Amino acid sequence: MAAVTVGSETRPGSRAVAKYVRSSAFKAREVLDLVRGKSYSEAREILTFSERRISDTIAKCLDSAVANAEHNDELDGEELFVAACYADEGPTLKRWRPRARGRATRIRKRTCHITVVVARYTDEELAAIDARLALKGTGRRSSAAEARRRRVAASRERDAERAAEQERDQDEDDLEALEGDLDDEALEADFEDAADEDEQDEPVAEDAADEDEQDEPVAEDAADEDEEKES
Repeated sequence: MAAVTVGSETRPGSRAVAKYVRSSAFKAREVLDLVRGKSYSEAREILTFSERRISDTIAKCLDSAVANAEHNDELDGEELFVAACYADEGPTLKRWRPRARGRATRIRKRTCHITVVVARYTDEELAAIDARLALKGTGRRSSAAEARRRRVAASRERDAERAAEQERDQDEDDLEALEGDLDDEALEADFEDAADEDEQDEPVAEDAADEDEQDEPVAEDAADEDEEKES
């Protein structure tokens, strides 16, 4: 396990640092005091249900420290605890706020550097923890890393399902648009056929009109014959 220097001490452990966090060191220290010396699972639970906004940043820093221990030192996440955690003051941003009578008031935007160090319990401490949990009738909690992996896998599955659903919706929209185009083409073809039929029917009507015109002289000849008989 890598050695980490905490103050003037050098102790085994893995650490993670979050620099230039936009919060004061005082606010971060109040939350760090809650998780110092706790196991990883307990510390993560405390940070999850904490109402302080800085708790999210500290939780990410804690997860990073545990990930470093698992990846670099091949340790089990459930055997780790918060060996040390502290917040150092970072640079302060100076801003000004206008006040009455042409005056100005300085605004100090504090920043801090948060450091979390995790280390492995000794074999004796792990045995004592197992014995204490056995008396309660429960076993050691599942690895936090495994729980995190399950959450990531579930999130990826949800993203894949959402992407597949969007693709299905897009395919349905494209199919509906294609069917609409086919329907429009069919209607246009029907209109064209109807127009062609109307054009074919017009000569028939003209022929009927010509026949009527031819019949009219016959009627006039019959009228002339009747007049001659009467005379």
